[in-house]
Amino acid sequence: MMWEREIIETNRGSFEVYTSGRGEPLCITHLYSAFNELGYYFADPFTDHFKVYLVNLKDAGQSCQSMSDDELSMVESCKDLEAIRESLNIDKWGFAGHSTGGMLALVYSAHFGQSLTRVLSGGSTASKHYMYHPGSMYCKESPLNKRLRKILTVLGSSESSRPERVKVNREWTEMSLYQPEHYDTYFSKPSSGRVVPKRLDYYSYKDLPNYDVREWLPAIDVPFFVYCGRYDAQCPLPFSEEIAELLPNSTLFTFEESNHFPYLEEVNKFKTMIQAFSLIRKRGTSDANETYSEEKAP
Repeated sequence: MMWEREIIETNRGSFEVYTSGRGEPLCITHLYSAFNELGYYFADPFTDHFKVYLVNLKDAGQSCQSMSDDELSMVESCKDLEAIRESLNIDKWGFAGHSTGGMLALVYSAHFGQSLTRVLSGGSTASKHYMYHPGSMYCKESPLNKRLRKILTVLGSSESSRPERVKVNREWTEMSLYQPEHYDTYFSKPSSGRVVPKRLDYYSYKDLPNYDVREWLPAIDVPFFVYCGRYDAQCPLPFSEEIAELLPNSTLFTFEESNHFPYLEEVNKFKTMIQAFSLIRKRGTSDANETYSEEKAP
């Protein structure tokens, strides 16, 4: 499946956006990834139910360059998404994000909830405290942490070669799989989503040290789906449980045989969750949850 490319001109700059699917509009992005016409593993299954707008944020792909580092923040990125929505003449749209895309979903909902019909946040967290949980590879107490820090150094270095980056990115991904031996099967289809080092650095050194949106969540009334793999080694399950507990209009889905990538590790169950997500506006979150429960895929 190839995605169609557009350049959207806004009052905050020009943005490269890829579209696919039909139905109600749904925005998807990631805080520090760049996409192309190959799509994105996380975004692809949503196209069965939505018209998906896969956005390259500033400094990603062929989107405009940032004029200052602060333009790469979560809040400023949400303002960019609003500018894109307005330029597309979309009254309201949904938003779905995974990992730091899921963190962006929380910030977007807190600042611009009036523009959103529904939100999905997965493998995510509402605070920086996941970094100190021993179940997270980002915690110094994790046995994975020492190697991970070396991997991130390679990915963030302008001197590392492409083969080096590909090799360590695979290793990082294997750390985040419940069954890493299935890596080649999971990633057999070409896709996009390469790391943008400048955006990753801003997140790591500027946004993350002060990231805590927990006090915002009780005031968000947008219907929310929250999901996480039982064995998530990046943002452990307790942090998704916390998000769902704080949001007043949310439903939590736990994938029992997944680490950080349920959309690859439990494909059928993930698709069933998306089907339920597509019904939120018509039936409400509780009815959508019943649909998920009743139609669980084997």
